[in-house]
Amino acid sequence: MSFQQALSGLNAAAKNLDVIGHNIANSGTAGFKSSRTEFAEAMASAAGSASGQTVGIGVDVGAVSQQFKQGNINATGNNLDVAINGDGFFVLRQPDGSMAYSRAGNFQLDKQGNLVTIARDQVMGYPVDPATGKVQTGVQPVPMSFPSGQPIAARATAKVEVDLNLDARAHNAVGDPTATPPIPATPRATYGTSLTVYDSQGIGTPMSMYFEKNGANSWDVYDGLGDASATPPVVANKLTTLVFDAAGKLVSGSPVTNATIQTNNPNSPTPGSITGMNIDFSGVTQFGTKFAVSDLKQDGYTAGVMTGINIGGDGSIVASYSNGVSRAEGMLTLASFRNPQGLAATGGNKWVETSDSGLAVSGLPKTGTLGTLQAGALEDSNVDLTAELVNMMTAQRAYQSSAQAIKTQDQVFSTLVNLR
Repeated sequence: MSFQQALSGLNAAAKNLDVIGHNIANSGTAGFKSSRTEFAEAMASAAGSASGQTVGIGVDVGAVSQQFKQGNINATGNNLDVAINGDGFFVLRQPDGSMAYSRAGNFQLDKQGNLVTIARDQVMGYPVDPATGKVQTGVQPVPMSFPSGQPIAARATAKVEVDLNLDARAHNAVGDPTATPPIPATPRATYGTSLTVYDSQGIGTPMSMYFEKNGANSWDVYDGLGDASATPPVVANKLTTLVFDAAGKLVSGSPVTNATIQTNNPNSPTPGSITGMNIDFSGVTQFGTKFAVSDLKQDGYTAGVMTGINIGGDGSIVASYSNGVSRAEGMLTLASFRNPQGLAATGGNKWVETSDSGLAVSGLPKTGTLGTLQAGALEDSNVDLTAELVNMMTAQRAYQSSAQAIKTQDQVFSTLVNLR
């Protein structure tokens, strides 16, 4: 008589209780994936043994498999928290340089400005070309780093966009003294607006634009008022002439290329001016309503230091600077595997790839089979506490039953020993 079957049942039930206890302990761990004990029947048979006469020798723990089902997504309001909804893992570089993968998106910045996990693993992503602002997906992912003490350089204004409406009811600027009643001249300052533009050293200068009607559906645009009484006389520079059709839509005069604007910075590369600027008037209309400015845009800025960082729902990492600029500095990378069950858990909510999992395939969120991201949120543990408590009671009963089987076999063995 053998105790092997009952002992194997005790060992299997104890292993199952270990797994259940681990799941319950991590029910509040962000990004945690529960595990399940897989059992397999143990058999021992001699060659040539008769079919139907083989007795099993107990149970083996075949595997402890992780359950990668989606956890609930819980909003946190933290601008560096991000949750994956769907397939994929965050890509991490560990201190030893090896790669790991995680579902926990509770990130933070260290004192060097690196985006890291709570275990200080660096979060990987695609860099952004500062010249074009486009994500460089054709390169290997790199650690996302944003040195907070390093300012961004000033950028000269290269493009200005103007959106406004010119009053179609306006009279020609020169007026008409012969009309009855006479029409007075319209001062150039009547229709004007301005915005601040920047030279290559980040010095801001007001850029004025004045609109003067010179005929039916035609307006001259000047960069100043001019002053004929000054010594010497100040002559405003005409930037362009805007011509509209009968429907009030612009038909010519835009864009203005290689415009030159006077600046207050005597040390600029071209002293006293900003050159090579393009002015887009395509948003200007001429309707029978009051002169009104809808929007003025320009792409220059002064130097600034980083004041904050946010992760967007598309994975973009947007940095805010003291000069009012907000721009994408990187894009989070996600990785997928052909067989996630083959990943090896290393602790700290991390897995590493193995030959069973296959190689990691990296990409942007919402591409291929990769899921989407939700900013300001974390994925909760996928542990179902109710189910785990039921499983614990079942495992406890299995353990007790195996112990009872050992006790019964011991009683039978004692009876045989005591036979006279």
